Amino acid sequence: MSIRHLDRLLEPRSVAVVGASERVGSVGATVWRNLRAGQFAGRVYAVNPKHDTVGGEPAFARPADLPEAPDLALLCTPPATVPGLVAELAARGTRAAVVMTAGLSAAQKQAALDAARPNLLRLLGPNCIGVLTPHLGLNASFAHTDALAGDVAFVSQSGALVTAVLDWAKSRRIGFSHMVSLGERADVDFGDLLDHLASDARTRSILLYIESIEAPRKFMSAARAAARNKPVIVVKAGRAGNGVKAAASHTGALAGSDAVIDAAIRRAGMLRVDTLQDLFMAAETLARFRGGSDGGLTLMTNGGGAGVMAADAAALAGIPLRELSDSLRARLDAVLPPTWSHANPIDIIGDAPVTRYTETLRALLGDRDTGAVLFLHAPTAIVRSDDIARACAPLARQAAGRVMACWLGDAAVAEARRIFDDAGVADYATPEEAVRAFAMLETYRRNQVLLLEAPTASENGPPDIAAARVPIEAALAEGRDMLDELEAKTVLKAYGIPTVPTLASGPTAAAAAGAAQALGYPVALKIRSPDITHKSDVGGVRLNLRDEHELRQAADQMLARVHELQPGARIAGFTVQAMATRPLAQELIVGASVDPVFGPVLLFGQGGTAVEVLADRAIALPPLNRVLARELVSRTRVARLLAGYRDHPPARLDSICDTLVALSQMLADLPELAELDINPLWADHDGVIALDARLRVSRDRRAGAANFAITPYPVELAQTVAWQGGTILMRPIRPEDEPQHRAFIEQLQPQDLRLRFFSSRRELPRSELARLTQIDYAREMAFIAVQTLPDGTAQTLGVVRAVIDPDNVDAEFAIVVRSDLKGRGLGHLLMRKMIDFLTRRGTQRMVGYVLRENEAMRELARSQGFAVDASGSDSDALRFVRALPGPA
Repeated sequence: MSIRHLDRLLEPRSVAVVGASERVGSVGATVWRNLRAGQFAGRVYAVNPKHDTVGGEPAFARPADLPEAPDLALLCTPPATVPGLVAELAARGTRAAVVMTAGLSAAQKQAALDAARPNLLRLLGPNCIGVLTPHLGLNASFAHTDALAGDVAFVSQSGALVTAVLDWAKSRRIGFSHMVSLGERADVDFGDLLDHLASDARTRSILLYIESIEAPRKFMSAARAAARNKPVIVVKAGRAGNGVKAAASHTGALAGSDAVIDAAIRRAGMLRVDTLQDLFMAAETLARFRGGSDGGLTLMTNGGGAGVMAADAAALAGIPLRELSDSLRARLDAVLPPTWSHANPIDIIGDAPVTRYTETLRALLGDRDTGAVLFLHAPTAIVRSDDIARACAPLARQAAGRVMACWLGDAAVAEARRIFDDAGVADYATPEEAVRAFAMLETYRRNQVLLLEAPTASENGPPDIAAARVPIEAALAEGRDMLDELEAKTVLKAYGIPTVPTLASGPTAAAAAGAAQALGYPVALKIRSPDITHKSDVGGVRLNLRDEHELRQAADQMLARVHELQPGARIAGFTVQAMATRPLAQELIVGASVDPVFGPVLLFGQGGTAVEVLADRAIALPPLNRVLARELVSRTRVARLLAGYRDHPPARLDSICDTLVALSQMLADLPELAELDINPLWADHDGVIALDARLRVSRDRRAGAANFAITPYPVELAQTVAWQGGTILMRPIRPEDEPQHRAFIEQLQPQDLRLRFFSSRRELPRSELARLTQIDYAREMAFIAVQTLPDGTAQTLGVVRAVIDPDNVDAEFAIVVRSDLKGRGLGHLLMRKMIDFLTRRGTQRMVGYVLRENEAMRELARSQGFAVDASGSDSDALRFVRALPGPA
C-alpha cells in the first residue's frame, strides 16, 4: 500500500498532456480542451512530436524537452508507446501519470510499472477517464462536463459511471472534492486512495463504486482506517452473482458469494447501498443527520396519510417508532387540538397554523426520548409552506442532526425545501425515501458502534494444535481431502468444542454393534465413506437405535440403501455415537471456508437437514472475538429463538460465541483447512455440543493467519522479560484490554497525561479508549508491559505505540509509563521492543514529538539513538528522529 505522490496526482501544480491533439473526437484533443477550459491555475504543457503548437499553445516533441518536470502527466497515446513514455517521464522527475490509453497487454502494463517503480512514479489506469479536482479547477479527464466543487470524493472502477454521475450530480448541484476513475488499477487502487482521502481535509465523505477487489488485506486496512475518520459508502456491483457452485460443505458453497463482500464492508465500518441514487442520499444523510442514540424515530405530520405511509415504511425497515412519554403527551395536549392523534405518528391536523408547527416541534426537540424527528408536510391553502419553514428552521438548526424533512409536493414547497436546506436539514422527496435514508443511517451506526465495542474474554483454553494436526496430516499423506467424522471431531475437541462421544467401526453390522456396546444404547449410526459428503441424502443416518437388534437391522438397511443410491461409493465403515438428548436445543450450523478474494470466512445460521431451504445464515471475516461473534449471531433469524420463547429458556450465547471464536482460531492455526461444517451444533441453556462435523483439507494452504483479510492478533510477539527482580510480559495490546487500559490511564498523574497527549485532561472518552485498544496490526502496533499480581489479576505498567505510514517509511511513536514506576528502566525496555519490531518490519524511520519541558522523555529518546530534527520542531515540541537499519 502506498500514498506516495498521490498529492501530485490529485492536486498537481503543473500538468502535461502527452498526445495532445487538435483532431476532433480524439482523446488527446478532448483532454487538452478540458484541461484548458477549466479554472486550473497551474502550468499546462502539450507534448506531440508531430506539431509545433496545439490549440495555440507551443507543443514539445518529447517529455524530455519540457521546461520542467510536470507534477502530473496525462497519457493519450497508443499502447505500444506507454512504457517508453513512462520511463522518460520518470527520468524527467514526474511523479504521477494517468494512462487513459486502453488496450494495453499484460506485458505492456508490466513494462510500464517496471519503468515507473524505480522513481516512484504513480500510475492511474490504464483505460480510465481521468481525474477531476474541482476546487483547483482541474479537469484532467475526457469527461463530457466538469464537476462542481464540494466535499464528497467519488472513486469509481467504471469510467462510464464517472461521466453519468457527473451529469446527474451537476443537475442536482452536488459538488465533489475529487472524482477519480481507476480503470484497470495497474498501480493506484482503492486502498491507496482510501488512505489518501481519509486525511484529506477537503473530503467529508468518500463514495466508492466497486466491481472487484484484488488486494483484500490492503483494502480492508485502508477502509477501516478511513471509516474511523469519515463516512465511506459503497456500491458494489455483482450482487446477483451467477449461482452457487457445488461444494463439499454448505459453508464452502458460499465462498465467492456477495455475502462475503457484505461481511467485509460491515467489518470495515463502511455502509453498503444498492444504487447510485442511494449512494448520494446516504452521503447527504450521514453528513447532515446524526439522529437519536438508539435508532428510534418520531413522526410529525400535518396529514394522516403521510404519517401512515412513513409508519408502514418504518415497520418494513425494522425502525421502531418512539413511544410518547406522559410528560410529552401533556405538553402536546397543551398546544394541539383535542383531535390530534395522541400517538406516534403525531398528526397536528391539516388546518394547523404556523404556531402549531413551531410549538409541536419545540416540544419534540425538548424531549431527548423522541430521538430523531421526521418532519412531514403536505401543502395546504391555509398557510404557506415557506412561512412554516421560516418559523421552524431556527429550531431545526439549533437541534443539529435531529431533524429530517419531507416536504411533499413540488413547486408549492420548493422555497420551503430551500429554507430547510440552508438550515442544514436533510430533505427527502417521499416518506418512504426518508425512512430508507434513516435505515441506512442506522446500519452505518451499527457498523461504527461495532468498531468501538470492548469484547469480553473467551472461555476457550489454548488449543492443542499438535493433536489437531494429526488427522489432517494423516489424510493428506493418504491422498484424501475429506476427514471422516471421527477425525473431524478430533480436530474440534483439540479446540475445546464439545462433541458427542463417537467411535468408528468396520463396515459390518457386527462391528457397529461392538462399538455401540462400548458406548451404551441408545445410539446414532452413520455411514462412513470418503465419497459421501451429505450422509442423510443417501439414507446414511439413523437415530435413536435402542438395542442391538435395531442397530444391526439399521446397519444392513443402510448398506443396502447406499449401494443402491451410490453404488460406486467406497464404504470405510460406520460411525457410532451416543444418542444425545437435549429436547430444548436449537439446531445450528457453524462453519468455515476460504473465499477466493477475502480468504478465510466464517458462517453461522440455523442448521439441520433443511439448511439450504431455510437459508438463515450470516457471514463474518476472522479474526473473531465474543463481541464480533455475538454480532454475527444477531444477523440471523434463529437468534430470536436462541433468546428463548415459551418453555424454551435462552440458549447460552457465550458458548455459541466461544465456538465461533474457536473456529476463527482454527482458521488461523491450520492453513490446510479448506472447508468445515458443524451441522448440527445443538445449543441450549446448558451450552453447545457438536453432533456432526465435515472437514475438508487442502495442500494449497489457503487458510492460515497469513491469508486473513484482517491481520489477526500477533501472539508470537509476546515476550517475557526480567524487570526489577521479577518478570513482566510485553505483548501487543488487544481489544479485551480496554478495562485494564482504562485503569492504567486513571493511575497516571495529570502532568503525565498532559505530556503524553499534549493537552490537559483527567480521563479519556470511551471512543478514544476503543481506538487505543482496537488497532489494525497491519499498520499500527502498541506493546503493553503487563504484570500479574498474586491474586491472578493483570495490570498494565506502561505502553509504547507506533503508527506506521502506508509506505512503511515513517512510524510515529509515543510512550507512557505509570507515574509511580518512572525511572526504573521500563521505558527503555518498551522502546527497545518497539525499535526491534519496526526494524524487522523494514520501517525506515521512527519519529516522535516531545514537549520541550519533558526532560525525562528527551533523555530516553537520546539514549535510544534519536536525534532532534530542528526543521520539524517548533517552540512547543521537539521532533526526534531515528533511522532504522532494516531487517537483517
